[in-house]
Amino acid sequence: MTAVSIDQIIIDLEAIIADSIATGNRAGYFAALYHKVTCRVKEGIVAGEFEDAARMEQLDVTFASRYITAYRQWQQKQPPTASWTLAFGIFSKSSKVVLQHLLAGMNAHINLDLGIAVVETANALNQPLNLVHKDFNAINTILSSLTYEVINELNQVSPLLSLAGLHAQNNSILIQFALSNARDGAWCFAEDLFGRKDQDYLNLITKRDGDIHKLGTGIIGPVGLLRFTMWLIHLFEWRNPSKITRVLSTYKKAYLKVN
Repeated sequence: MTAVSIDQIIIDLEAIIADSIATGNRAGYFAALYHKVTCRVKEGIVAGEFEDAARMEQLDVTFASRYITAYRQWQQKQPPTASWTLAFGIFSKSSKVVLQHLLAGMNAHINLDLGIAVVETANALNQPLNLVHKDFNAINTILSSLTYEVINELNQVSPLLSLAGLHAQNNSILIQFALSNARDGAWCFAEDLFGRKDQDYLNLITKRDGDIHKLGTGIIGPVGLLRFTMWLIHLFEWRNPSKITRVLSTYKKAYLKVN
C-alpha cells in the first residue's frame, strides 16, 4: 500500500531496517541513511521550518515512495528502474564497501527520483515548478546537514574510508557524484521534465534512467587506482551487515518517532 503521510514512510523504512538486521541484508545500509533524512524532514515540518508544511510533506512522501516501491518490486522479482536495479544488485556482493552501497542508492534516488518527485508534486498541486524549488533546496540542505553524522558512523564501520579522499584531485566517479552536482542535475532534469506529457514524459524518464545507470556502474565498478583503494578499504571494513546497519540506523537528534 502506497504511503500517504511521512509517518507511514518512517514506518516503511523502519520495517526495511528491521528486516535487514534480522536477515543480514545490505539493503539496510541505504534504508538507514534515508531514515535519518526522513526523520529530519519530519522534525522540520513539526517545527514549522518550511514555507508550506503540507507541500513539503507531499514532496517527501512522493520522493520516498519511489524508493520504497522500487525496493518492493525488487523483492517481488519485478524490475524497478535500471538505476535501482543496479543499486539493489550489489546486496549480495560482499566485496562492495558500505560507501558504494550508499552512493549507488543516492545515485538512483537523487539523480533520477528527486526530479520526478518534484514534477509530480507540482502537477498534483497544480503549481508552477518554481514554487516547489524552496522545498527541493530544503531537502538538499537536510542531506548536507547530516553528512558529518553519517561520515562519523561510516568511519566507525570502515576505518580506512578516508583513503577515498586520496582521489579528490582526479576525475574519479566519487568526485563526479558530489552532492552539489547531483542536486543541480536533479533540478535541471525536473525543469526539462516539467510540462511534458504522455509518451514524451515517459521517454525522457527512460533516457535519464539510462544515463544514471551508466553513472552508477562507475560507482560500483571503479577502475585503476580507485579500484585498488576500494579493495584496501574493504579489507578493514566490518563484515557483519546487521551490525553495520545498526550503527547507521542511529539518529542523534530528537524526533517524533512513530510508535
